[in-house]
Amino acid sequence: MTPSTSTRIKCALVFILFMVFSIGPIPITSSIGLYVSLFRPRWFKTLVDTLYADLDDRSR
Repeated sequence: MTPSTSTRIKCALVFILFMVFSIGPIPITSSIGLYVSLFRPRWFKTLVDTLYADLDDRSR
């Protein structure tokens, strides 16, 4: 399994978890989206780079 595939699976599981917990009064996914767009954390860039790592190999 490639690193990007395992990262995609982890992201999908986290988003499913967010959907379950977002039923409450505070929307978790929107709050995290706002945090990412305002503060641009390093972990998000690392996550995106890992997700798209296979595309760099295919384009060459």
